[in-house]
Amino acid sequence: MPRYKLTIEYNGAPFVGWQVQQNGVSVQGVLEEAFAAFAGEPVTVKGAGRTDAGVHALGQVAHVDLAKRFDTDTVRDAANAHLRPHPVAVLMAEDAADDFDARFSATRRHYMYRIVNRRAPLALDEGRAFRVPKALDVPAMHAAAQRLVGRHDFTTFRAAECQAQSPEKTLDRLDVDRSGDDILITAVARSFLHHQVRSMVGSLVMVGDGRWSGDDLSAALTARDRAACGPVAPPDGLYLVAVEY
Repeated sequence: MPRYKLTIEYNGAPFVGWQVQQNGVSVQGVLEEAFAAFAGEPVTVKGAGRTDAGVHALGQVAHVDLAKRFDTDTVRDAANAHLRPHPVAVLMAEDAADDFDARFSATRRHYMYRIVNRRAPLALDEGRAFRVPKALDVPAMHAAAQRLVGRHDFTTFRAAECQAQSPEKTLDRLDVDRSGDDILITAVARSFLHHQVRSMVGSLVMVGDGRWSGDDLSAALTARDRAACGPVAPPDGLYLVAVEY
């Protein structure tokens, strides 16, 4: 049975998240419907990351098995034809080895969180960025972020409903950069806990606006207590950018 690796872009705003759920339309669900429509068979699309409701993707990766072999351009174009009008696009389809698994074969995941740091409300970027009206100290945020890099117990930055077996994760990178009004926070790791990136961003915003120091962020990490976390940043600004294999 041919297996295809898919690179996918989507606007997460209208979805309940990546994973098929009972309470609404999911990204995985509309992809499976699209593939079933053109392949003439029920299919399962398995993704590299189970993004939450409202979270976007520039480079989500998934795999799908089809009974019949198709040219990869046909796989991409046929899927996209059946995905309309949902804001989901298959950017690329590639032949994959039988043992390739979009989730378990991944070695690193890259997330970006976008903050728009300005007083004026968002017009074009509503739902696609987190507006913070108070001026943020980006160098202080970046310096504090380095305290989270490495292997730690991230219980403080973990959702209560997180199903990961261990709260320990190795964070390879956590960078904070400014370009005009945009503040981009880049997080790279093999895997993340549920709400980990948004929780870290919310706490870094507290450093940026002067409510916390770098020492306060370190204390929150070592507390290993969800109550020590700053407010969780909204999903609007979070993007799954790329997955490494």
